[in-house]
Amino acid sequence: MRLPTYFISHGGGPWPWLMDRMPGYQLLHDSLTAIGTAHPAPRAVLCISGHWECPEFTVQAHPNPPMVYDYGGFPEFTYHVQYPAPGSPDVAARVIELLGAAGIAARADSQRSFDHGTFAPFVVTYPNADVPILQLSLKHGYDAAAHLAAGRALAPLRDEGVLIVGSGFSFHNLRLFGPAGHEPSLAFDRWLTDAVTGPVAQRTDALLAWERAPAARVAHPAEDHLVPLMVAVGAAEAEPGTRVYYEPDFMGSIASSSYRFGAAE
Repeated sequence: MRLPTYFISHGGGPWPWLMDRMPGYQLLHDSLTAIGTAHPAPRAVLCISGHWECPEFTVQAHPNPPMVYDYGGFPEFTYHVQYPAPGSPDVAARVIELLGAAGIAARADSQRSFDHGTFAPFVVTYPNADVPILQLSLKHGYDAAAHLAAGRALAPLRDEGVLIVGSGFSFHNLRLFGPAGHEPSLAFDRWLTDAVTGPVAQRTDALLAWERAPAARVAHPAEDHLVPLMVAVGAAEAEPGTRVYYEPDFMGSIASSSYRFGAAE
């Protein structure tokens, strides 16, 4: 069975542990829950998080990754939450093998912890922490073509039971999370959705030119939360995209979307 790939908007900080205080997350929560039931549990999840970047592509090879609480300003207990999903050193080795075969330098990191771009969404998708998860870093520079190429190289994992998920945000300008961000987030979200769900033959070229999109640099002053999308698209480059989550006023103001590439089953 060939698994699809996803690009998800992963929310802010440790939000799944704060649902009683952050009711604006219900639609995002439901969309992440739906991913966990859309197809049989994968052998492993390869998560490309917007919160980890390295000089070259680096894959997490820790057999039982600990947690890194890479956020601030939240209640004290959220710096002690746990998501004890196992890692997958064997899949990590396969990732390095596939990237190397495509001429892409990569290395393993046996010490890397889960960041909240991974543990926050997946505690919702796989709440029993029974699916192995490993992270793949972004590469410094955020070159869209390089991340698309990495996705292409990793596409065989989809036939090997590995779910590839880019974890970022369709809008990521923290200074504009409020009324001032509403219109630019809508403008960029409309463009992004048209680009990724439109004709497959035009999608790659559109994404390579993303900086020319309406409000592009307002939506992403730095593209760390957009580039995970490129890996997900590259791994399913010939397959259609579908929006699987959308709300025009996430947390009261921001347009936010997530996408699937390829069929759910």
